[in-house]
Amino acid sequence: MLFLNSLQNLNISVKVFTVKPKEAYKGIAAMEPMLPDLQSRELAELSQNVTLAIGELSAHLPSAVVRRQVSQLVQRMNCYYSNLIEGHKTLPRDIEQAERQQLTEGPQEERDKQLLAEAHIQTEAAMIKRLESQEGVDVFSSDFICWIHRTFYERLPESMREAKTLAGASYQIEPGQLREFMVDVGRHTPPDHSVLPQFLDRFRKAYSEPSILATQQLVAIAAAHHRLAWIHPFGDGNGRVLRLHSHALLHRQNLHGHGLCTLSRGLARNRQSYFNHLQAADRGRENDFDGRGNLSAKQLSAFCRFFLKTLLDQAQFMNGLLNLADFRTRIERHFQFQALDLKQDQEAISAIVTTLAYEGEMQRERVKTITGKGTTTAARIIKLGLAEGYFSSPSPKGVLQFALPEKAWESYFPQLFIDLEIDE
Repeated sequence: MLFLNSLQNLNISVKVFTVKPKEAYKGIAAMEPMLPDLQSRELAELSQNVTLAIGELSAHLPSAVVRRQVSQLVQRMNCYYSNLIEGHKTLPRDIEQAERQQLTEGPQEERDKQLLAEAHIQTEAAMIKRLESQEGVDVFSSDFICWIHRTFYERLPESMREAKTLAGASYQIEPGQLREFMVDVGRHTPPDHSVLPQFLDRFRKAYSEPSILATQQLVAIAAAHHRLAWIHPFGDGNGRVLRLHSHALLHRQNLHGHGLCTLSRGLARNRQSYFNHLQAADRGRENDFDGRGNLSAKQLSAFCRFFLKTLLDQAQFMNGLLNLADFRTRIERHFQFQALDLKQDQEAISAIVTTLAYEGEMQRERVKTITGKGTTTAARIIKLGLAEGYFSSPSPKGVLQFALPEKAWESYFPQLFIDLEIDE
């Protein structure tokens, strides 16, 4: 059980009902307001700062080859932190092994975590591919949201499509299907399952509204993140779908920094605060000065500030990490202090990799110039570097391309994967 388990770990009770509680929402007006005050100066300034910080990201890496490699690493990072938010700790090396279909021989629970990680990475990749190949995809539609859920769960074995209520009763998770029962999430009872299509239609219309200016899109994405969580459309997996959906919205608005920025890392680092803000925005209108809708406009605004500050913090973190001069220095230090098994070839392979960090790829002949070695020695160094995964090649005699082996992740990108303590 995914998002439900993560809520329970935070002492947020989740109950699944076979009959609907009396307080279940049935009218779509219960979800109002859909947006905070779009004239808020603080939200406007935060949006501008986030946009500028994300816009700077790709400038640090001039090579599209390097950007692609780093974005694939960030994709693994999204998976790692999304798993942490759900209460599942899957180490980076386990994630990489899962991608290579090399599941651990340890306990079944550990293999299940690897399968969750692999499914998440594949779903995110499929989602980005769909967005880039189909411009007309309505990212706010219930069809797209259900597609994310279905794409994820169809990648899991049948044995992992089962969840349990707090009372211990089992139920099947149907990929891409809206829930057909009632739940309580902490103090919040989401809408009655019979009217989920109406609430999701209101969700689509509200956030597709043409009156939302380009400069206000980030605030709308933040608000949509909470309101989709509030609807709680699925029996399980809501949290993961929620974060993947926000990633899709950022991508559609060209606010993903070529895949070099992530929201999940920031949410995982502030996991309790994230859930606290989600819960607070579930509250009803506090007084006559708290908007005109059923829900608190004040708390929705607070959630949006938290969301944007988290995104800004992560964009700034990645900007610092991707500064090319510092990046190349960290590569050199990796070969000086970590890659000791390379022995006399440390310096030569370091020179190749630091060049590739800037250029992305090079002809094999250039290795002789960069290293000052002869043909035979250069060929041996290339063979060793390829075997160790420090660079790659599309063919036996093809160009050399920048690569990111798992053993170099921490050296190249310190603090990218933080070992957070999560109660499982």
